[in-house]
Amino acid sequence: MKPAPFEYFCPDSIDQALDLLSEHGDEARILAGGQSLVPAMNFRIQQPAVLIDINRVPDLDYILEEENVLRIGAMTRERQLEFSDLLSQQAPLLHESVPFIAHPQIRNRGTIGGSLVNADPAAELPALMLALNARLKVRNNSQERWIEAPEFFIGMFTTALEADEILLEIALPVMAERTGWSFMEVAPRSGDYALMGVAALVTMGEDGKCEGAKLVYLNAGDGPLEAKEAANILLGEKISDDLIQSAAEHGSEHEITPFGNVHASPEFQRHLAQVLTKKTLTQAVRRAEERKQ
Repeated sequence: MKPAPFEYFCPDSIDQALDLLSEHGDEARILAGGQSLVPAMNFRIQQPAVLIDINRVPDLDYILEEENVLRIGAMTRERQLEFSDLLSQQAPLLHESVPFIAHPQIRNRGTIGGSLVNADPAAELPALMLALNARLKVRNNSQERWIEAPEFFIGMFTTALEADEILLEIALPVMAERTGWSFMEVAPRSGDYALMGVAALVTMGEDGKCEGAKLVYLNAGDGPLEAKEAANILLGEKISDDLIQSAAEHGSEHEITPFGNVHASPEFQRHLAQVLTKKTLTQAVRRAEERKQ
């Protein structure tokens, strides 16, 4: 298949790109890494009249730490996230999870911003942004604004980004002390979309009780899905295998809405969610306890 005809622009600055977006509105699409958009265009799932390539726009490719906040430019390639020493130290959940994204060839071109704007419910990065309390900076010709991750992802392939806005930056708080992390997923083959995935974070107090917990699922609904009730089961408690089992059962049975697909029924996805929740929470708790020492 080949894409439908379109106009192509390659601006040299954010201002030029925003002018083009303002001019063409809903008819335009931003091209970043192109690993989702180009296949969709080839199959004519998407048929933008205008393609705005921002690969020549400077200053959108960086990973920095400022005042306990990690700043990641929207054009940062997924491969850079994978090999960043800074992320390894300050956001190990993100760093450890990136190799699950597709294949190295795709990660070489795919960008963090492109994946987030695409908002695929089966993608890893949207779920990780929810787990990590990310804030996303977007801009149009008249203003800049920040959007919290839970408000950014509003449905399947749908975000709060307006037609005239570009995602510029992702801000992540540095991981708190005494916090453990884990990410696991199950896919038909390495590099395939996951049938189910879980990101877990657990923060332990000096008294050995849980001070904070996060559980976020991918491919469990029409977007990344946080299981708040399941995580709350752990709060204020010394975490045991029975408590982890209770959280896993509640999250998988009551807080996710998997659709099923050709590879797995909704019931099997719920089973995977329960197994993965137990595994990720167990690993996160162990890592949290190790960081206390």
